[in-house]
Amino acid sequence: MKVAVISGGTKGIGRAIAELFLEKNFRVYISARSTDADFVHRNLVQYEADLATRNGVIAFAQSVLAEENNIDVLVNNVGVFMPGSLIDEEEGSFETQINTNLASTYHLTRAVISHIRNSKRPYIFNICSTASITPYMNGGSYCISKYAQLGFTKVLREELKSEKIKVSAVMPGATLTNSWAGTDLPAERFSQPQSVAQLIWAAYQLPDSTVMEEIVVRPIDGDIT
Repeated sequence: MKVAVISGGTKGIGRAIAELFLEKNFRVYISARSTDADFVHRNLVQYEADLATRNGVIAFAQSVLAEENNIDVLVNNVGVFMPGSLIDEEEGSFETQINTNLASTYHLTRAVISHIRNSKRPYIFNICSTASITPYMNGGSYCISKYAQLGFTKVLREELKSEKIKVSAVMPGATLTNSWAGTDLPAERFSQPQSVAQLIWAAYQLPDSTVMEEIVVRPIDGDIT
């Protein structure tokens, strides 16, 4: 059975990706700060960990490595958005978002790369953001962390190219997740998490000779500014 590892997999985009890979008969390991008792599947393993800390990342990785010989798909999805401008945002916003959005991607990838190398069709998806390519007001340190995550993804793609390990940066725009809880905007103004999951699956299905390096997804009416 193929194996997928997804950080931040109980809500939003991560949940949609986990559900789709379960439908495709993968064994799926997900992390979250708190597990979801209502998310149950015979091939789903939930692990409670704070991936904003290196110790949390390593603990999650080791739990997977202890159970599996290979990892076919890694999805670095865990993230946090704290609105604010660079000058006026809350103290600690920079560190929290860098640790969650960037450092977790770096540490989890390094921790499981040996098992990714054991896969016959290895793939790494990093869930970045349109904020990785377009700065916007009130984005502050979030934009910085996502620009850096995209940079990490590009470096990783170059380094793993010779090993035939595919790497994609996935950059969703406004997607209807908990980040938009309480909004007055209608649901149709947003992309759906399932759309992002479907695009990831489409990229995974491409022939071995082809990789989709960057996947940009926006609502039909464009980003919300």
